Amino acid sequence: MPKVRAERLREIGRTLLVANGVPEAEAATVARHCVAANLAGHDSHGVIQIPGYIDRVKAGHIVPNAPFTVVRESPTTAVIDGNWGFGYVVNERAMRMVIEKARASDIAAATVFRQGHVGRLATYPLIAAEAGMIGMAWADSGRSPKSVAPFGGREARLGTNPWAIAVPSDLKAPLFLDMATSAVAVGKVKLAEARGEPIPRGWVVDSEGQLATDPKALARGGALLPLGGPGEGHKGTGLAVIGEILCGILTGLGFGVEPTGRHNDGCFLLAIKVDAFRPLAEFRAEVAGFAAYLKDTPPSEGSRGVLYPGEMEHAKESERKRDGVDIEASTWGKLSDLAEAAGLSAQLGFA
Repeated sequence: MPKVRAERLREIGRTLLVANGVPEAEAATVARHCVAANLAGHDSHGVIQIPGYIDRVKAGHIVPNAPFTVVRESPTTAVIDGNWGFGYVVNERAMRMVIEKARASDIAAATVFRQGHVGRLATYPLIAAEAGMIGMAWADSGRSPKSVAPFGGREARLGTNPWAIAVPSDLKAPLFLDMATSAVAVGKVKLAEARGEPIPRGWVVDSEGQLATDPKALARGGALLPLGGPGEGHKGTGLAVIGEILCGILTGLGFGVEPTGRHNDGCFLLAIKVDAFRPLAEFRAEVAGFAAYLKDTPPSEGSRGVLYPGEMEHAKESERKRDGVDIEASTWGKLSDLAEAAGLSAQLGFA
């Protein structure tokens, strides 16, 4: 696999998006989010997504430069229609709007609908954490094709419905949780397929309901299992159901699958001003102390020790900023083909 510097990946992504009709500012935002996911080790949400986004632009499923419409608003809430714009652009703007409302009112929330794929969900609550707030984001896939079987079933009826929350602290690395309510994100299965690697048992069931290790089983009528897998999947299903209600039903997107298959992430965003409860500086210091207390736990056999949530991603980001990002050959080939089609191979260093 080629190893590519983050700066070059951002430039490749931005340039290819612009060449396919995306305005410069939006292209830069999408490329920034994708490469940030690569840096954090979440390659399933990285530049591997860019060829698919370009396909959706060409199909009219993503609308560059779409209007941002506030359908309903109060001092503490908003309902936002993204008008099929890039999820990164719409959701980031919505999160910043929620933060500004929380500055004035201590707590605020928004629902967002009719937007494209929002990518790595942690990005949005981390914006709130940087602003000294507790941030939360939950997402579903609207009425897009589903990928997760509810516990006890073998047919996909739910999205991966990820949930993320971030808190401000004095730690070097941000403390946050970002998890799918499925056993694994769809993108990780696709990444394994792109790399020609098997997947662990407990991620996917095939069309007959049997546990599969071939990542291609998902595209052949299989389904992801909920978080907890074959034995404890009722927990993941419960979380996914709540996510579907907050992000699908509360937003007005609904549930089930809309026949066109247009990807449509619904989101519920929340920001809480810490200063409304206790001084921010005290809170930040105590969160750091709590993380240190956890890390001081003696390691179990075979473990290198306890990491607090978000620490592993920070270490990966530091490593990849220094050494570059490994990009699987199939993704690199697609990016190269897009560059060639746009007459940009030499400019982007593919020639």
